Amino acid sequence: MDLDAQRRGLVEAQADAVDTLVLRLQPGEDLRSALEAAMADNALGGAFVLAGVGSLSAARLRMAGADAPLQLDGDLEILTLSGSLSANGAHLHAALARADGSVLGGHVAPGCTVRTTVEVLLASLPQWQLSREPDARTGHAELVARRRDTGR
Repeated sequence: MDLDAQRRGLVEAQADAVDTLVLRLQPGEDLRSALEAAMADNALGGAFVLAGVGSLSAARLRMAGADAPLQLDGDLEILTLSGSLSANGAHLHAALARADGSVLGGHVAPGCTVRTTVEVLLASLPQWQLSREPDARTGHAELVARRRDTGR
């Protein structure tokens, strides 16, 4: 590695393999449940949502600091969908546009119903096992990643 790369903080590392899974969700499916089912059906140790677009007929988003999700009804476009999926839970965020063009975003709760389609690209890291475990600092179940070959 050259000195300039070292100064910029770049390091050489072996990249982990990434497997991808392309999903098309059908009308009436629950977005969150369908992604969790895809995890189980494909025996994934965990995955990250790289991209997601489509439409919903209803959505439930929990806004920052809110205790309960906000219910949205009507035609909604998914502008962005991202997050992580583990065997014991999902952490998903979405930005949704209403028919008038106004945009809301937040934490995806159960109850987001696919209107026409939702297309999702998942990235699975076969060397890693993702889980959600209690974190005393946040009071929430947070992401924990462990290498499958070492358990660390």
